[in-house]
Amino acid sequence: MNKMEWIAPCHFGLESVLKREITDLGYQITQVEDGRVTFAGGMEAVCRANIFLRTAERILLKVGSFRAVTFEELFDRTKEIPWEEYIPDDGKFWVAKAASVKSRLFSPSDIQSIMKKAMVERMKSRYHIQWFPENGASYPVRVFLMKDMVTVGIDTTGVSLHKRGYRPAAGKAPIAENLAAALIMLTPWHGDRILIDPFCGSGTIPIEAAMMAANIAPGMNRSFTAEDWPGLIPKKNWYDAVDEAQDMIDDRIDTDIQGYDVDPEVLRTARQNADAAGVGHLIHFQQREVKDMRHPKKYGFVITNPPYGERLEEKETLPRIYREFGEAFRELDSWSAYMITSYDEAERYFGRKADRNRKIYNGMIRTYFYQFLGPKPPRQKK
Repeated sequence: MNKMEWIAPCHFGLESVLKREITDLGYQITQVEDGRVTFAGGMEAVCRANIFLRTAERILLKVGSFRAVTFEELFDRTKEIPWEEYIPDDGKFWVAKAASVKSRLFSPSDIQSIMKKAMVERMKSRYHIQWFPENGASYPVRVFLMKDMVTVGIDTTGVSLHKRGYRPAAGKAPIAENLAAALIMLTPWHGDRILIDPFCGSGTIPIEAAMMAANIAPGMNRSFTAEDWPGLIPKKNWYDAVDEAQDMIDDRIDTDIQGYDVDPEVLRTARQNADAAGVGHLIHFQQREVKDMRHPKKYGFVITNPPYGERLEEKETLPRIYREFGEAFRELDSWSAYMITSYDEAERYFGRKADRNRKIYNGMIRTYFYQFLGPKPPRQKK
């Protein structure tokens, strides 16, 4: 098992960002599909991927891929997977999630039940026991069916990677940490550039930006399911990955990252979250309305997640909010603005058609990432 395949699911529409992240870590991409990227690497890869990837949702150890159009085929092919190579006789194992798209087998509960039975039958024959106590480490299995092709993986992560550990309490309509990171990575922003989020809420976008600027790995302060797997992934690999992350941190930098919100309680939460992430000193939070957004310098970035109007009480205020946002942005000479929203009148009230937009699914909500591009700053003379 020196080299394995690992599956990294992500938000639909952000596969290219995750692919670039994995390549930058030094691993070979073997497949890119809607909502997930598969790559090859040794056992250290799962440790580094869990700790360093900002845009993935979790990391799965790929254990099988096959075609199945009947439940009998699903049972037989699942039983052929060498489960005993991954799961010890006291391991707790179950099919945590099944997803099916354009496949003849489409009932998640039936898929889960049949695969669990096949796993039990396989392991009975290999361990020569009839009953499994399942009181050891956890091995949650996830399965994807796409056009009758079944892909099976064991989840190494546990709680989703967007749970960095710095946000115990989120504000209203929060944006997931991995989605916020991906949006920032879709822009040319770097840590030495100005960034404002005028609808910062619990602070996720400014915090993710500050963590990037300070080179703080998103997963270095949390735990993962696979850390408890005996014998499969050496403990040293986890220690080495954490040491690598620790050595890369540089939080003694100058930044100009700002977050605004009109709610002082929400801002209090944002400051607490930033402190928990170790970047409180790198972000300036302030109570301010979007119409008061301003900055004396040029070539900055606005990256934000404004209200969508998902709640009824918000809908009537949206035209005013987006109009004030657009008016304030027009006063920021040479700046660029990026916003993710499902509001279909966003461009109209913002007062400008986006130079680019990108469809992204924020959970089950179809959103667009509107990009209003300013000029590039002049190159500095060496």
